[in-house]
Amino acid sequence: MVFIAGPCVIESAEVLETVAEELVRLNQKYHIDIIFKSSFDKANRTSIRSYRGPGLEKGLQMLADIHSKYQLRTLTDIHESYQAKPAGEVVDVLQIPAFLCRQTDLLVAAAKTGKIVNIKKAQFLSGLDMEYPVQKVRESGNEQVWLTERGNIYGYNNLVVDFRNIPDMKRFTDTVIMDCTHSVQRPGAAGGKTGGNREYVPAMALAAKAFGANGFFFEVHPDPDHALSDGPNMLHLSDLEKVIQSLLS
Repeated sequence: MVFIAGPCVIESAEVLETVAEELVRLNQKYHIDIIFKSSFDKANRTSIRSYRGPGLEKGLQMLADIHSKYQLRTLTDIHESYQAKPAGEVVDVLQIPAFLCRQTDLLVAAAKTGKIVNIKKAQFLSGLDMEYPVQKVRESGNEQVWLTERGNIYGYNNLVVDFRNIPDMKRFTDTVIMDCTHSVQRPGAAGGKTGGNREYVPAMALAAKAFGANGFFFEVHPDPDHALSDGPNMLHLSDLEKVIQSLLS
């Protein structure tokens, strides 16, 4: 089972370290390998006034510090092709955001780093459509491709998860991840920012497991109600353990 967890965006070294310490504890207690996730830049925020992160250079250094101090594998998003090479020199997994999953140049640049490429399924695509992003990475010389389900657009400001996408995507890769927190978002539904319903996260995880998901993605924060990005759908850090316990049982 693959676990990915961390704050949506890099806010401060203190938040990163608080989360990293808990992930190390959970790794040791349950003999698992949680990959630490955070973004150096959130380029697709609803409002231009929204906090985006510390940027490429500073953000990658902060992720490198987490890896060095806590020996955690790391994952971050990239939004533009030029970011792939420097990010690939620091993190273990490069993540392609859902809205960008068809961007050929971005996929090829990520593939050429030789790192694992985790492609999030767009909100406007089916699971079967993800054959082609996978093909772009593999034909660029990289066989390490993961796919992530995160829901589909359902009218305005809402998402719905069709769990059939999970077995459909397993036709193309051995690792299909459920993004349990972004799938409970209410995009753009909170007055210039995204809302969400974190109370549904544990059920999303269990339903995805029943459909064959073998990876689980959780954005977590020690104080999600005051987080600078995606707070309403992020899981409280203190609740992560019981969700992991339910998946391991």
